[in-house]
Amino acid sequence: MQNLMLFVTYTTKPGMREAFTDEILKSGVLEKIRRESGCLGYEYYQPVGRADEILLLEKWETEEQQALHLKQPHMEILKSIKNKYVTDTRLDKILF
Repeated sequence: MQNLMLFVTYTTKPGMREAFTDEILKSGVLEKIRRESGCLGYEYYQPVGRADEILLLEKWETEEQQALHLKQPHMEILKSIKNKYVTDTRLDKILF
């Protein structure tokens, strides 16, 4: 069994990075995700010098658990928040 690590880079609308992360925190979605079965880590980072980017680092026990995560009801809330603030998403993954 291999663990999964995802590097998700979000580009927000100009000047909206803080609003995006604030709304995620206030929504309670982050805590729900971190309690999901198989979640080993789910952290947002703000790259220095790139004011409109956010890096999300996800760690999961298996690819199957991460796929199940995407089907959780609270992911609709996250999708709604992303639709308000995010203009582009890039995804890289590593199995380890």
